Amino acid sequence: MTATAFTLEGDYLLAPPRPADRIGIDPRDRRRLELHAALTAAGIPPRPEDREAIESLSALSGSVNSTVQRWLHHTL
Repeated sequence: MTATAFTLEGDYLLAPPRPADRIGIDPRDRRRLELHAALTAAGIPPRPEDREAIESLSALSGSVNSTVQRWLHHTL
């Protein structure tokens, strides 16, 4: 990946990032992070002993994870 710099009134700006160049995150990790965020937003901060349940839920399909998140958002 090469960034192109250009001048605009004396400033050097970088070209906008390209999503295709970003480092990918494992879908399971993304679901785990999203579940943590949804629980916290619903006022249920995950406890250390919740790790096993969150890992198990994150291993399920994306549609299951989305449903759980929808349930959590609905409680707000």
